[in-house]
Amino acid sequence: MLEYAVPGTRCAGCDILLMSDAHTYVEVALPLPIYRTFTYAVDRAFEHPLVPGARVLVPVRRRQAVGICVKVDVAPVPGRTYKSIVAVPDPVPALPRSLLDTCSWIARHYAAPSGIVLRSALPALLTGAATPVPRQRVRRILVLEAEWPSLMERDRVFRRAPRQRQVFELLESLGGRVPVDHLVDRLQVSAGVVDALIARGAARIEQDVVARTPMADRRRLQHPEHRPTAAQRAAIDAIVAGSPGDVFLLRGVTGSGKTLVYLDVLRDIVLARGRSAIVLVPEIALTPQTVDRFRSVFGDLVAVLHSALGDGERWDEWRALRDGRKRIAVGARSALFAPLDDVGVVVVDEEHEASYKQAETPRYHARDAAVVRSRAAGGVAVLGSATPSLESWTRARDGTYRLLELPERVGGGRLPVVHVIDRRQPDDGKQPPADAFRRLIAEPLERGIQDRLARREQSLLLLNRRGYASFLLCSACGDVASCPHCNISLTYHRTPERLACHYCSYQEAPRRQCARCGAATIRERGFGTQQVERVLGERFPAARIARMDVDTTSAKSAHADILDRVAAGDVDVLLGTQMIAKGLDFPNVTLVGVVDADVGINLPDFRASERTFQLLAQVAGRAGRGPKGGNVYIQTRHPGHHAVRCAITHDVPGFLDEELEQRNAPPYPPLVRLANVLISGTAETAVADLAQACATWLGGLLARYPDVRTTVVGPAPCHVDRIKDRWRWHLLLKSASDRSLTRVITYLVTRFPVPPRQGLRVSVDRDPVTLL
Repeated sequence: MLEYAVPGTRCAGCDILLMSDAHTYVEVALPLPIYRTFTYAVDRAFEHPLVPGARVLVPVRRRQAVGICVKVDVAPVPGRTYKSIVAVPDPVPALPRSLLDTCSWIARHYAAPSGIVLRSALPALLTGAATPVPRQRVRRILVLEAEWPSLMERDRVFRRAPRQRQVFELLESLGGRVPVDHLVDRLQVSAGVVDALIARGAARIEQDVVARTPMADRRRLQHPEHRPTAAQRAAIDAIVAGSPGDVFLLRGVTGSGKTLVYLDVLRDIVLARGRSAIVLVPEIALTPQTVDRFRSVFGDLVAVLHSALGDGERWDEWRALRDGRKRIAVGARSALFAPLDDVGVVVVDEEHEASYKQAETPRYHARDAAVVRSRAAGGVAVLGSATPSLESWTRARDGTYRLLELPERVGGGRLPVVHVIDRRQPDDGKQPPADAFRRLIAEPLERGIQDRLARREQSLLLLNRRGYASFLLCSACGDVASCPHCNISLTYHRTPERLACHYCSYQEAPRRQCARCGAATIRERGFGTQQVERVLGERFPAARIARMDVDTTSAKSAHADILDRVAAGDVDVLLGTQMIAKGLDFPNVTLVGVVDADVGINLPDFRASERTFQLLAQVAGRAGRGPKGGNVYIQTRHPGHHAVRCAITHDVPGFLDEELEQRNAPPYPPLVRLANVLISGTAETAVADLAQACATWLGGLLARYPDVRTTVVGPAPCHVDRIKDRWRWHLLLKSASDRSLTRVITYLVTRFPVPPRQGLRVSVDRDPVTLL
């Protein structure tokens, strides 16, 4: 219980608010889509400390809600009455100070409601007033209670209960403590025998709390001894000696041992200095491999956080981090919000990946927020990539970040040889090949796969397109099966057979006749991973083929199961979308094939070339990571495109410089700051009118404040102008400075009047990774 003191004072040495009979006031952020906080009175002392970052239960109209205290000792407005805080449910703050500061920055920078941002930082089980904290999972343990050391005593006690004596002696041989479920399920001991031992006073039951650890069932690897190369040692020493707030861009070729650098840095910062760390990976698919490597060094100090965890698993991992029992959080984007104190380093692996950008409010970029989190905690940030983003590359070149390089593969390994297969059809009057396999896989790539199968080596094939066929077309009238809720064609899936929309998940049965003309002339057009899987199976019937895409990895732990099979040598050919292109390390993969490098290269998006180059360079890096070397085959119709040319020669600086030159006119990031303003609603005309009104309103605003140095581009319909029955227009805001753009978007979301009809909405995506 807190002591009483003068109103508004704090406990010496901390930020805990001390109370007396007079009211004091605190500022609370509520998970509501509004851009303000609320002031509440504190009219009594609470059992738990009321500090910034603490959860509080407060009245909101006729209900109660959970908010986060963001400020204490707030000055009230004279004459206004305030509702009082109902409860402070937690013995320690849910959010440490550095995380609270990071969330505050996210709310300001991305013009997001602070309560929504703070809700994103909490496990789902802590966000509602009616949601209780989950019960701990407990395990019944049978514990020896009595001792009968002599055989004579045991003969007397168990004279008519030989089975009880066997269990008693088994329990004794196993150390005197055995889980009941282990005795019953594994050792075939009946529950009656267990109960009889307890009744006899020979044993008792204790309850042990069982943590729901996501990776508990995975075998812990032995970390091999490693002597850092000269380049690795230089990088490790620079990071470890870094000053608070330093940001390092670690650019290393694929296979250069960036993860080994991370491990050595964490050894110093976590083990030697006693601080904590956050390690972000771009895909849930990468989490098992990454966690295995970190657990091999740091054991049970490692926690896993990502969106695929169950609520109970996430709660247990979150609580272990908050309580200090675990000090390293590994996971995808949301691991940024790990409730760790004293964060010494935040690692962002594959920092260039678009998956670090949140698609819904709050639309934060985890890479940039990670830099803020490390600075708020007085730590350093390490951004690692073989193909850095243009933003990070530019900051490293102008000195904002410190550039560290690993120019060679570990162990003297060579980068794979890259072969380009030109898939353009010559204008010689010849028909394209009728063989379905040859239409998808050229002869050089086929020979490469066959050669690997003969040598018992593994191949990896990339096609960044799901499904069996891109769409179904009526050859009589040209009608294409489209989604009724989105302006996009339906993708044909063979297993299970259906037409599916990849935007809204709408599904329908495949059509045998055209919906428009009734003709039975439905033809498949385009191809996806399912079709490639089929033709591979037909051409190589003895090959063990695994497919890894959204359709095969929807089940829990499916990512880990597939990758474990590859690591064990139970897969000959791994086929998949972009999730197989990054971070995977399998020494027996000696061939990588890109089935169609042109997917996405011509999209109307300023990052299309950058994404293509990164994907090609990253997937090429999966080959030849062991002593056997490797080869890469890229099938393309654009062999002269700079994304393909530079991927062939592994020329990352060359691509970045050429791409940067192309961002000059018209200017795009990183040369300007950018925000995408999305206007949506259920009526097409109303959306178009509101988009034009928004552009006019912004133009008038900027004309009054010329010092803001921001321009408006648009409006125009989005590339996909209807998704989930909502019409979509957008406009761009380009600015010369971060501060100016922050001022404009904040004013927009708080002041622009949106009519309350036809579901109209205006949202802002700052630093967008795509404009589609």
